[in-house]
Amino acid sequence: MSQPAALITTEQLAAMLDDPDLRLYDCTTYNEPVPPGSDVPYRAVPGDKTFAAGHIPGADFLDLQGEFSDTSSRHFFMMPDVAQLEAAFGRHGLDADKTIVLYSIGTMMWATRFWWMLRSLGVDARVLDGGFDKWKEEGRPIETGAPRGYPATTFKAAPRVGFFVDRNVVKGRIGDPSTVIVNALGPQFHRGLEPSRYGRPGRVPGSVNVPAAMLVNADKTLTSLADAQAKFAARGITRDKTVILYCGGGISATIDLFLLTQLGYDKLTLYDASMGEWARDPALPIETD
Repeated sequence: MSQPAALITTEQLAAMLDDPDLRLYDCTTYNEPVPPGSDVPYRAVPGDKTFAAGHIPGADFLDLQGEFSDTSSRHFFMMPDVAQLEAAFGRHGLDADKTIVLYSIGTMMWATRFWWMLRSLGVDARVLDGGFDKWKEEGRPIETGAPRGYPATTFKAAPRVGFFVDRNVVKGRIGDPSTVIVNALGPQFHRGLEPSRYGRPGRVPGSVNVPAAMLVNADKTLTSLADAQAKFAARGITRDKTVILYCGGGISATIDLFLLTQLGYDKLTLYDASMGEWARDPALPIETD
């Protein structure tokens, strides 16, 4: 089912800031560099400091890696079990009956990651087009300091199956004509032309490339649905196929997933561990140009 209302503009959000049923969340994380030779691709740093420096009035802050990921995994941002997510979202007052709006700083991918996670739990949220950058650029009101938060809730998920797959599913679908595997990383990484911070350069064999960066405008808003449709169609991504998305850590690929959902594609899934796992496992096949 297409959900055109999943994207909200800065104008629309500004008009509802005083609505007591609004639940607004800053989802920002920063991937910071690590020394060469490190066994992790980056440091995942929560955006609480930039939140304190300035956020949309009334917003709460969500720490993706610290509260909403499986911290026992060697890979960042992996989906944890449902009980952990129910407890974490409950602490932050998330209520499926409220208007849930997600945004992030610098890139929309942190907000779309939470949007995809919530969809997998049976909750439909909205994402702010252009995020905090567009809000700030337009001179809209900004608040500083720590989050005030929302009253805690008892959040009960209604999990939907099939939103995430593991490497075995991906490997089993290589060469399957009913499946298209899509890499959301940049073309230089897709083709294996540059060293990868994730491990071996290259891509999942047979995968096509629709970089998340190609789907975003200069002002950090998403491209039009018509443009997105053209870019997906050019890579053979059609509604009759199962579409498996991946990137480096299961984050930027959610921009592709967000737009595909708006376009009415419904056979969509995310390879959660993405190249952070695939590129480091010599038992898994890899392809370069």
